Amino acid sequence: MESCFDAERCRRGFKVYVYPQQKGEKASESYRQVLAAIEGSRYYTSDPGQACLFVPSLDTLDRDQLSPQYVHGLRAKVPALPLWEGGRNHLLFNLYSGTWPDYTEDLGFDPGQAMLAKASLSSQGFRPDFDVSIPLFPREHPRVGGQRGALRFDTVPPLRKYLLVFKGKRYLTGIGSDTRNALYHVHNGEDVVLLTTCKHGKDWQRHKDARCDRDNAEYEK
Repeated sequence: MESCFDAERCRRGFKVYVYPQQKGEKASESYRQVLAAIEGSRYYTSDPGQACLFVPSLDTLDRDQLSPQYVHGLRAKVPALPLWEGGRNHLLFNLYSGTWPDYTEDLGFDPGQAMLAKASLSSQGFRPDFDVSIPLFPREHPRVGGQRGALRFDTVPPLRKYLLVFKGKRYLTGIGSDTRNALYHVHNGEDVVLLTTCKHGKDWQRHKDARCDRDNAEYEK
């Protein structure tokens, strides 16, 4: 661990420094919410000299080159961060990486020794006890709020209508297709609701299978 993380920085407590946003720097509402959550926590410090962990204000959430949320120029901007030091003690957030149709885990820049808080991490790319696997949350996801969950430690099954819910694209070919094409096996339409649509990419009809019409109709509901 000492080869990629400086634990000496954390001896005075676990404090997180967020780089100030530079003039003209583009950031999505989702990433602004992530940074606001950190800055509003008891772990935040405005003094980099007191920090154990560093979070760039550069928006790294969406690294799909076809997305309007994609931030250009990070290959040069990330290593130019004044406290970067090869990424040591830095934490990067990422929801999407790579682009259609392969969706490889290419961020478009070198994360170096930085830790990744990332959705859809592959088992090959995930570094145990270092990286953090996070859910893929929607752009309109609220930062704070909502009712308390109904799950209790002695309640099995839980007192809620839905136990498991997923709604998303069903990749007919390529990375992720095996997993999402198998979701219908556990969908029962009652407490387990897994909805997928085949309408993804310009040539989806060329790859459509016998379940697509039914799946698309369920998804549109």
